[in-house]
Amino acid sequence: MTRLSVNINKIATLRNSRGGNIPDVLKAAVKCEEYGADGITVHPRPDERHIRYEDVRNLKPLITTEFNIEGYPSRKFLELVKQIKPDQVTLVPDPPGAITSSEGWDTMTNKNFLIEVVTQLKVVGIRTSIFVDTRLAMIEHASDTGTDRIELYTEPYASGYFMNAKKAVSPFVNAAQKAVEVGLDINAGHDLNLENLRFFIVNVPDIKEVSIGHALISDALYFGLENTIQMYKRLLI
Repeated sequence: MTRLSVNINKIATLRNSRGGNIPDVLKAAVKCEEYGADGITVHPRPDERHIRYEDVRNLKPLITTEFNIEGYPSRKFLELVKQIKPDQVTLVPDPPGAITSSEGWDTMTNKNFLIEVVTQLKVVGIRTSIFVDTRLAMIEHASDTGTDRIELYTEPYASGYFMNAKKAVSPFVNAAQKAVEVGLDINAGHDLNLENLRFFIVNVPDIKEVSIGHALISDALYFGLENTIQMYKRLLI
């Protein structure tokens, strides 16, 4: 069964828009776990416009499922995750001002850098995942870094789903097969939602985990957080 990790960045965005501590990010994370989430994902960015570094430190002792921290492996980010020691770190190639992740790593050009980062994280016992697109060469080069997993960037699938779902998912099927061939586990995320998630999971083999934030938190405005998490979970069975 594919695991559901809930990205709570959008809850922090709402809090930060007003100041204070409403909604409470820590309480939201605990409630997500109570409501069935298999993990919590955060993506602290350099400007701390949503999840703050302090949030990450405060979340660590509260998370009882799996804690996944996403981010560009700057010196400050690596210092944070080596101190926190989450279950998983997902490396993304976002520049500092990025609104959201919009592409995967060029694992060939950045291979030496990624090897160095992955090695640092493995020394302290953190599972690593590298954010990639469906280019088979990028997956092959990712395997050379020593990473445990890749996370497939699924925005192209989501964008093409309503026009031609089979065509949209086909590159991801091939990418997953290549990942298995080279010994990598597979996560997936970006723009997966209640409409397109089930088709993706049925057609793409061996997905260990999906990380979903924006769509899930938005759906919770209509359906409630507990109900929404269970709706997503039912699509993963």
